[in-house]
Amino acid sequence: MMADPGLAPETPAEVCIVAAYFLTLLGVPFRMSRTFRPGFITAGIWPPTPQVAAPARDRGKAILWITAIILGIVEGITEFLPVSSTGHLIVAGYYLNFEGPLAVTFEIVIQLGAILAVIFYFRKTIVRLFREARQPGPSRSCLTGIGIAFLPVAVVGLAVHESIEQHLFHPLPVALALIAGGVAILLIEHFCPPGRIQTLTQVRPYTAFTVGLAQVLALVPGVSRSGATILGGLLAGMKREVATEFSFFLSIPTMLAATGYHFLTHRHLFAPTDLIPLGLGLGVSFGVALVVVAAFLRYVRTHTFRPFGYYRILFGISILILMG
Repeated sequence: MMADPGLAPETPAEVCIVAAYFLTLLGVPFRMSRTFRPGFITAGIWPPTPQVAAPARDRGKAILWITAIILGIVEGITEFLPVSSTGHLIVAGYYLNFEGPLAVTFEIVIQLGAILAVIFYFRKTIVRLFREARQPGPSRSCLTGIGIAFLPVAVVGLAVHESIEQHLFHPLPVALALIAGGVAILLIEHFCPPGRIQTLTQVRPYTAFTVGLAQVLALVPGVSRSGATILGGLLAGMKREVATEFSFFLSIPTMLAATGYHFLTHRHLFAPTDLIPLGLGLGVSFGVALVVVAAFLRYVRTHTFRPFGYYRILFGISILILMG
């Protein structure tokens, strides 16, 4: 078994605590069956129409705002952890009866809140990198590497994103991807040797491109963009902290492009009244993600990703059982 020196081994109790925490996150929607899901969309309460009574319209607005808050919390917690934020949003939306093209666009666009949290958290580092990148050197090389890593998912994503949204944005593919990703985390943590790349500025273009290829796998919901890029970084020789930071920086162009493109091409789905819950979801995801980013960076200094591997497997199996 290969392991970085200085890492604290996870006990069964720690694994159970992490798993229980994230399962509790979606515990309420999971306890709802398909029969008893809130029907504010199918009942015609949302979006409000002149034919719907005022109390029903008000109730529909309140439910949508609550849904936006729940999805914002889910997004903020899961975006940068190797557990798949999109997968969690799809499952949460399924049990909240928030589905369809508008829901898919909403779930993608609120990821902007989490990305803005990363930009805010690393604002000083980002400014320094761009300032120093005016001259040839490590900072320019680092930014070039991030750009190279972004290219594969940009090219492949433009080609296949519509097909993926039509066929894979459902709980069953998410569950299978969660389980497969959990197994991958456990295997890589067991066999991958300690990384030799100690800082972001040591990441060479070939290494960055390798991480970019790994990110393409995250187009499948349930795989996890952060999980794919972090594990890709570990396999490419990065230290755990470097792989995590590189994943964070790579998320900025990737998610800005994804959310911007999706909003522009699907803006016709939004009514003016939808912008309020959308902004609410963005704000919540920003605040929650800001806390999670800081906590996760502290976590990876002394822990492995095994608890997240166990959690993914447990969560995926739970989805299959609940669907079954």
